[in-house]
Amino acid sequence: MIIIRPIQQRDYDALYRIAEESGHGFTSLPVNEALLKKRISHAEESFKKDVSQPGNEGYLFVMEDTETGAVVGTSGIEAAVGLEDAFYHYHLGKVVHSSRELNVYNTVETLSLCNDYTGASEICTLFLSESHRKNRNGRFLSRMRFLFMAEHAERFAETVIAEMRGVSDENGRSPFWDWLEEHFFSLDFPTADYLTGIGNKAFIAELMPKYPIYVNLLSKAAQDVINEVHSKTIPALKLLEAEGFSRRGYVDIFDGGPTVEAQISSVNTIAQSARCQVIIGEVNDDNNFIVCNTSIENFIAVQASLSLRETANQVVLSQQTAETLQVKEGDWVRLVEN
Repeated sequence: MIIIRPIQQRDYDALYRIAEESGHGFTSLPVNEALLKKRISHAEESFKKDVSQPGNEGYLFVMEDTETGAVVGTSGIEAAVGLEDAFYHYHLGKVVHSSRELNVYNTVETLSLCNDYTGASEICTLFLSESHRKNRNGRFLSRMRFLFMAEHAERFAETVIAEMRGVSDENGRSPFWDWLEEHFFSLDFPTADYLTGIGNKAFIAELMPKYPIYVNLLSKAAQDVINEVHSKTIPALKLLEAEGFSRRGYVDIFDGGPTVEAQISSVNTIAQSARCQVIIGEVNDDNNFIVCNTSIENFIAVQASLSLRETANQVVLSQQTAETLQVKEGDWVRLVEN
């Protein structure tokens, strides 16, 4: 069976492998032993922490194939970004240059450095090994985070965002960054991306241009990738758009990839999820739901067939599903149709 659970120290080797597999531009998982171990420890502390409002907690989950014990994917949630380290974006804006006397009117796009998403929750670190990109596992890995957020709403902000990986080639070269590197940074994209991933962000404030950048002054290659996603990120973007996420003109400062946002109460999985009391019995329905228990530290989510008794807010789970979720009859679960 495929399950999703909180990450543990024993998952370090698998997380390191995933960090290597994910490639350039996956800032939240740098290939760095100390940082990855710190990320695991921080997640363990976050799941144990008694929380009444979002802070600097980071929740990292892994997908495990229980038949083999292999960890095959990961996804995460940051409770509130930018509270300790500055959280930078470019905002796409416009300025108008006009002269009535000369009958000239030109609208020019600009990029302005900002920290507008400080305090927002962020879903992040979504990666699934190619061997398990089947059976709706990608949807499962993405959507289960919203069940966790729905069940533990006090831990998260009203606005939730996701930074989508921008365009870069197989060698990690980003057309957007190439222009910035040439004029301001003298650092290649993989190096800048890695420094950000390990928390070294001071250079951004020190070297980033302080005034809005006129987009039409960028190279044609750089202009073409602003607000565009990496080819491998298109499925993840489509999943989030189906959830109600949309672009608001914010892009990544390194690769120009879009950031999408939604109000947590309007995310489809959250709005459509239901909390039901468990009955253990025989399940004859042929359907597919994402189901999770209501725990935090011992959170578990699975995909399963079940029988709903909606009028009584009850759900019939098979014995195997109940045991996997570590719930007994009379306990509560949260679920959504997959």
